[in-house]
Amino acid sequence: MKLGEALADRADAVRRVEQLRARIVGSARYQEGEVPPEDANALLGELAETLDQLESLIRRINRTNASAPAGDHGTLTDVLARRDVLRLRHSVLTAAADAAAGGRHAVRQLRSELKMLTALPVAELRGQADALARELRELDVLIQRTNWEADLLD
Repeated sequence: MKLGEALADRADAVRRVEQLRARIVGSARYQEGEVPPEDANALLGELAETLDQLESLIRRINRTNASAPAGDHGTLTDVLARRDVLRLRHSVLTAAADAAAGGRHAVRQLRSELKMLTALPVAELRGQADALARELRELDVLIQRTNWEADLLD
């Protein structure tokens, strides 16, 4: 099995856990004289099996990520860490540029109102954010390629 397949299976398992949670909660109590919609104990058993499978997948995915080479960037785990930090950096730079640029509220209505000044170079920040977005796209392509090339470890 390829890493990409395991990631899809993990996403399916997480969705299944959420569905089972909702069904268990909906069947946990019922009115006297009524029949519960589903057997909550059977659902708990199904949940336990699904969670065991999910844990196994997560362990195997993590092992694979830690050892799968991702070009000059190190392992897939290294690339994932880089991507997470780039996303945070991009988010902060974009928010800072948006705040510095102002918006509709930046215009003075009266001459007596205080003039708002920007403390940051908006164009430079937007340029940095664009460069980060480009690097993020390149990393995403590398991650996807590695996911479909790497075999899942046991």
